[in-house]
Amino acid sequence: MILLDASVVIAHLSAADPHHVGSFELLDTEAELRLHPVTLAETLVLPARQEREEVVLGALRRIGVEVVPSHSDEPRSVARLRAETGLGLPDCYVLHTAERLGAELATFDARLARVARARGRAVTGIGVD
Repeated sequence: MILLDASVVIAHLSAADPHHVGSFELLDTEAELRLHPVTLAETLVLPARQEREEVVLGALRRIGVEVVPSHSDEPRSVARLRAETGLGLPDCYVLHTAERLGAELATFDARLARVARARGRAVTGIGVD
């Protein structure tokens, strides 16, 4: 299972993104692709400005991305992760969910990748150190 960060999904959806080609490599997998609801919201901001949310949701369905459900203790767990790491809340939701599910994390965000690796999480992504 691979949990996707918004950077990967946004790159996949935008040919102008510098990681666009790399996103295809990450998403061309037999692994299950998952997305946290907060990551989905982050991904939909620009499409919402253009009233194109349904186009993006359809594209995600076509490549087999599924949204994972939240759990009742998530706000507390994410708050602790933010306090410990200093990552922004969207990144904390992604990292917390990857840890909870035992999933590999796909990101183009070097800082998120560093923190995730330091916490023992497998990370994949082009351009991350």
